Amino acid sequence: MKNNNKTLPKWLYVSLMGCMLTLPLSVWSQGKTITGSVVDADDGNPLMGATIMVEGSKDGTVTDMDGNFKMNVNGPSRKLSVSYLGYDTQEVSITNGTLVIKLHSTQRNLNEVVVVGYGTTRRSDLTGSVSTVQSKDFNKGLVSSPEQLINGKVAGVQIMSNSGSATAGATIRIRGGASLNASNDPLIVLDGIPLEQGGISGNGSNFLSLINPNDIESMTVLKDASSTAIYGSRASNGVIIITTKKGAKGKLRVNFSTTNSLQTRTRMIDMMSRDEFVNTINTQGTATQRALLGNDNTDWNNQVYRTAFGTDNNLSLSGTAGFLPFRVSTGFYSQDGLVRKDNAKRWTGNVVLNPSFFQDHLKLTLNVKGTYNKNSFYNGSAIWAAATFNPTLPVYADNTTYGGYNEALDASGVPVNGGVCNPRGLVDQYDSRSTVKRLIGSFDVDYKLHFFPDVKLHATVGTDIARGEGTVYVPTTAASNFSTLGLDYGYGPQKNTNQLMTLYANYSHYFEPARSNVEVTAGYDYQYWKSTTPMYVTRNAKGDELSTVKASDYRHVLKSYYGRLNYSFDSRYLLTATLRRDGTSRFSGDNRWGTFPSVALGWTMTQEKWLKDSKVLSNLKLRASYGVTGQQDGIGNYNYLPVYTQSVAGAEAMMNGEYILTYRPEAYVSNLKWETTKSWDFGLDFGFLGNRITGSLDYYTRKTEDLLATVPSAAGTNFAKSILTNVGNVDSHGLEASLNVTPIQTKDWQWNLSYNITWEQMKVKNLSLVKGSQTTNVLVGPSIDSYQFQVLSEGYEPYMFYLYHQLYDPATGKPIEGAYADLNGDGVINSEDRYRYKSPAPDVMMGLSTSLRWRSLTLSTSLRANIGNYVYNGMAMNTGAWETVSYNAYQLNNLNRSYLATGFQTRQHLSDYYVENASFVKMDNLSLSYDFGRLNRWIADLTVSALVQNVFTITNYDGVDPEVPNGMDSSFYPRPRTYSLSIGLQF
Repeated sequence: MKNNNKTLPKWLYVSLMGCMLTLPLSVWSQGKTITGSVVDADDGNPLMGATIMVEGSKDGTVTDMDGNFKMNVNGPSRKLSVSYLGYDTQEVSITNGTLVIKLHSTQRNLNEVVVVGYGTTRRSDLTGSVSTVQSKDFNKGLVSSPEQLINGKVAGVQIMSNSGSATAGATIRIRGGASLNASNDPLIVLDGIPLEQGGISGNGSNFLSLINPNDIESMTVLKDASSTAIYGSRASNGVIIITTKKGAKGKLRVNFSTTNSLQTRTRMIDMMSRDEFVNTINTQGTATQRALLGNDNTDWNNQVYRTAFGTDNNLSLSGTAGFLPFRVSTGFYSQDGLVRKDNAKRWTGNVVLNPSFFQDHLKLTLNVKGTYNKNSFYNGSAIWAAATFNPTLPVYADNTTYGGYNEALDASGVPVNGGVCNPRGLVDQYDSRSTVKRLIGSFDVDYKLHFFPDVKLHATVGTDIARGEGTVYVPTTAASNFSTLGLDYGYGPQKNTNQLMTLYANYSHYFEPARSNVEVTAGYDYQYWKSTTPMYVTRNAKGDELSTVKASDYRHVLKSYYGRLNYSFDSRYLLTATLRRDGTSRFSGDNRWGTFPSVALGWTMTQEKWLKDSKVLSNLKLRASYGVTGQQDGIGNYNYLPVYTQSVAGAEAMMNGEYILTYRPEAYVSNLKWETTKSWDFGLDFGFLGNRITGSLDYYTRKTEDLLATVPSAAGTNFAKSILTNVGNVDSHGLEASLNVTPIQTKDWQWNLSYNITWEQMKVKNLSLVKGSQTTNVLVGPSIDSYQFQVLSEGYEPYMFYLYHQLYDPATGKPIEGAYADLNGDGVINSEDRYRYKSPAPDVMMGLSTSLRWRSLTLSTSLRANIGNYVYNGMAMNTGAWETVSYNAYQLNNLNRSYLATGFQTRQHLSDYYVENASFVKMDNLSLSYDFGRLNRWIADLTVSALVQNVFTITNYDGVDPEVPNGMDSSFYPRPRTYSLSIGLQF
């Protein structure tokens, strides 16, 4: 049958399709007139000049003198955004009839609920030093671990990534830490579960990276003893409470976000250029050394480093299914490191169910988080090799004996003993991988008694289970492991288990006649930890056994009883008192239990009659607190017991002509007890102009007693040269200030500023086992060639550099090799002339965050500064002397450019010449985002952001980065600069 239908022209077909797709929009575009009024929610007074904006468009209006407005709404928008100076912005749905919109004063922010230990409280009732950062204020960009979200956001909190590696962890210090040898890490509490410190096989110390930052709603930092003492044990170094997102009642909401990034190198180790190196060898080297120069120009950094790609993708669904509020999320994160083979991948899933029953008298919360990590690790020797390998040599050799890489060979044709290996060969011929799994689950029950609703009972049972294992393979052809014929072994699996049970009761009642509010909490905790690792054997690539790592099984238990009283009179006078009693299996029965009390007072001056009606001052509160907290982390589980350890293969004893394994006693101190920290805090909270300006000031002191420290033991008194025992005291004090300002808030413009500054000092008061004995100097910290550069000394800051004072030529200003000041004047230069010089800890830390919004476009940035921190430039010392150019007759090594300034022939390990002022200003991130608002009936919101992280660093330090762990710069993995594009969608 012949088809008589004519084909439509393509242009007409496209036009018809476009009309069909835009039909829903055209219906809305016909417009709708809305009328209404805006009033104060408390007294009903009209608000003149309030701004009403149509969500997702640029249409808007303002209210008249009577608070009324009238406007036309076009397009698919169904919500209005209403804002007014001094009031919280509110979103309202467009409905038929006249709208009456009630705005709440920003002073109601004082009624914001803040998460504290074992419950919540209103911000206005806080008596301690507590800072909360909500998700909307988190640092943006590609964030691998939760602590990076608040870096630079909280006064008194220092967060430093340990390196630029994709798998690196971070060091967190709240008020500088309170201990020396025991842990200085804060306690991390995730949805009510105190997490164990440390790491796990296959993930190093970066245990927090197993938590998806996108699932976090807020992070609260408890800094003073009033707020931390409820946790007693482990609270001396502060507490960070992480609260994850939960389901909410309402229709289904779908959120999707993706961030994709490229990472590039910034500053590298300051080594000689190829031409500088050749010229130096030709003018100063021997004939043998000149003969080792090649004709190539190889940038070894390009062979080791790369441009690294990263992606972070998250999808969440939240809402209510029948009676059940829920939130389900999943995420995939992958980040390549700058060094080849460096990569971290993470798959996460999170399910939260939080139903309530009996008119909210019974609330249940089930929270399950799962993480699957796959890591690939770089060869740590490659960074050093890239800096020092001869730049005149090619990457590859003519033969394939050692994988085809150009290696330094001796006369017999084997790799030079102790020589530097080919950097590209190091990364290509090294394969180290790990798999880490983690499951964190908790079940919370809150029951408000029907017959006595002032009493709430709470129970939490939780578990944190992690398993980590890995493999290492180096082929027999690799020059790096030529003597062992390669490597081929697996380690783990290490299994960590953390189990928790929490029970507490809470009574809260307002006594109207007495104008008093009383809240009492009492509870019990039981927490159990177990970590096991089986024995594993290290083998070479041929399967031969090289060494044995013993199996381990570590367990400890913590039991706790605690109580807290919150009392307020007339919303003006506040009292908080806590008491916690902890028992740990890490000490003997005689010293097992510790008692940790605290008390705090607050005076809300703006509730007084003579300030209550102030038009300028919106909040003014004085705070004072004192408390005692404890420490028993970072010391091992069995230091008080006489433990015997079995030897391993290679450490046998010959008996009756046969080698047998032996048992050796370990050092122990039977009377170990709690390290305790006594703290004072005096604070002032303020707010002006409807809290357009808010802030706080704090002065604190801390005295740590019975330090758990490692000190030398007297000869013949124990089974080791040093022992962990309770000895000495450390004192610290500091000032903190934070300021939040909204200078501009209009219909089209909003500018927010947040600034914080911290000054702190720490001093070792005593390190002697015998009271009143001579001052003790204990060498500590990282070492180079067995030289230790830092010291603990009574009367000084901890970890100061302990060096010789360099002398200089008065004519040229150059340092004189081997010439040091005779500081004790005895005519001899020896260890008695070493002196304490500067500290890695900054005197002052600052953070600045700001965002500027114009309509739907927002520009924001965060900066940090450290002042007074010093770094020992170990790379300049260790590669900046002529002796380092050649350790053998077969290889040349590149020189640090510091050699051009010093001309040192030998390394000056303990010269203070290499201690540099590392004060810095860093712009951590810079972002530009545009909120397109609602696009159509399906896409409720679209946001696109462009971001740069690690934007710039201003410093006089000559090394790679002025911010390095322990103040020692030695072959540091540079932190990358990251360029990201982020897209967020809400359906």
